[in-house]
Amino acid sequence: MLSGAVGVPLAAILGSGSASATPAASTSAVRRAVEPGVSVAPSSALTHLAVPAGARVRLRTAAGWQPWRTATGCPGGPDGSAAPPTALVPAAGALDYELGSGGEVTELNVGATRPGAAGVLPLSTDSRLRPRYLSRAAWGADESYRYNPDGTLDTPPAFFGVQTLTVHHSGEDNPIQDPIAHLRAIYYNQAVAMDWGDIGYQLLIDADGRVYEGVYSDTDRVPVFGPTPGPDGRPMMVNGAHVGGFNAGNVGICVLGNFMTAPPTTAARRSLTAVLALLAAATRLDPLGTTNYVNPISGSTATIATIAGHQDWHTANPAAGATLCPGDHLYALLPRIRQDVAALV
Repeated sequence: MLSGAVGVPLAAILGSGSASATPAASTSAVRRAVEPGVSVAPSSALTHLAVPAGARVRLRTAAGWQPWRTATGCPGGPDGSAAPPTALVPAAGALDYELGSGGEVTELNVGATRPGAAGVLPLSTDSRLRPRYLSRAAWGADESYRYNPDGTLDTPPAFFGVQTLTVHHSGEDNPIQDPIAHLRAIYYNQAVAMDWGDIGYQLLIDADGRVYEGVYSDTDRVPVFGPTPGPDGRPMMVNGAHVGGFNAGNVGICVLGNFMTAPPTTAARRSLTAVLALLAAATRLDPLGTTNYVNPISGSTATIATIAGHQDWHTANPAAGATLCPGDHLYALLPRIRQDVAALV
């Protein structure tokens, strides 16, 4: 049984939240229109390209031109957003690139980083269920991305009762060499390039099992949840942008990687299970249950597994948009993960 799980008040949780802050690396970003099939020399050294989702891309490195790849990712977004989705292509070391069908590209250099010492996820007093954790400050989130040029917040935090938990993968085809740099690229792409106002997920997990704070909630050290409980005494989650039309009341956990091609690491799966158990315990959700979800803003509905994969939302309501996220290999693990979560809770 899960002991010491997060409760209300959250201030009663003991222990350190994360290690000392990592300075926010300066990100250079250049948007440019690219003609189809034309070799392009980037404006500066690249770490990532943000390209139209589904575009065919190839990179030239010191080893020569690499094979054409289809830019893949997780097609989330804010409720009601009509912005065309983009996908990240890890591109460190690329000397040139081509886009098969042309379009607008954002060239990114988020700087090279090394994961620093992590704290522990401050959602439990049980040492067995406190994965290594980096807050936004610890992974170097540039908080200026959340603001408009006039100093106002682009998307002020909004809080809702938790109805469901949704598992994602980030879905990039190229290997992720530097998880913190990749997280910063996802943040820039979603918050700035697509103008979501923040990163879309509440939590993210890398291949080593480190858990990262996603969308900004408030000034305390507890991620996901706001400063005050809801009328039923349960904690209220900060709204994100990970299942278009079905975000409010839906916590998104993204595992970095593409699980169409391989399963997640044991460390990532272990942390995912622990995170889901802690969230389910905190919000009194049944990990094996089914939820009649109602979006408290729009009224959109879906009958869905309480712990769902992103693709389940389209099955439950086609308005959510079709996707293979979180990838065949991770999706196939979800029944067992639900059982493992239930055993903990």
